[in-house]
Amino acid sequence: MVVAYEKSLVKDAPRAEADGHLSPEDEAALYAHYSQSLSGDVDVAPSDAGRSQPGGDADTTTGIDSDVAMTRSEEELDVNTRTQEAGRVRLRKWVETEDVTIRVPVRREKARLVTEPITDADDDAIVGGDLTSDEHEVVLREEVVDVEKRVVPKERVRLETEVETGEVVVDDEVRKERVEMDQDVDTQRDSS
Repeated sequence: MVVAYEKSLVKDAPRAEADGHLSPEDEAALYAHYSQSLSGDVDVAPSDAGRSQPGGDADTTTGIDSDVAMTRSEEELDVNTRTQEAGRVRLRKWVETEDVTIRVPVRREKARLVTEPITDADDDAIVGGDLTSDEHEVVLREEVVDVEKRVVPKERVRLETEVETGEVVVDDEVRKERVEMDQDVDTQRDSS
């Protein structure tokens, strides 16, 4: 591709507004800038741009820049994420019955007969040497197990969520414009 202007000349050109609209002053500044570097055989008059040439099609160049250019575009994947419901989890409790066996030690009194010989220290037992019938009663005691049930909080159970990060492969087709130069241009059109 051959360009009629040096890169430095294009870089130093007056700047246009971002909206692309040129005021008459902007046009005059551009013409003045590019006219100083043109040779005498190049016409930069704005009135000739876009007019039909004799025996040919309309000239679509501006007269300043004779480049033929086009914009190449392509599609890109725009991938975003959104949150949606993936399921539900419910916290539920119920009563379950199970057998519990506990060994509990218990004590109980037991009576046994103890025979001791009388000594001089047992003066009370020597008194009353008559033979009689007598009875003594001793209450025997024992421990028994009383079982009661009570509800005791053991642990707190709650639900919490955590985020796992994974990857999802996105596979799609995108279209791209391609630009190539065709060197076999029909040159016979200008001769007719």
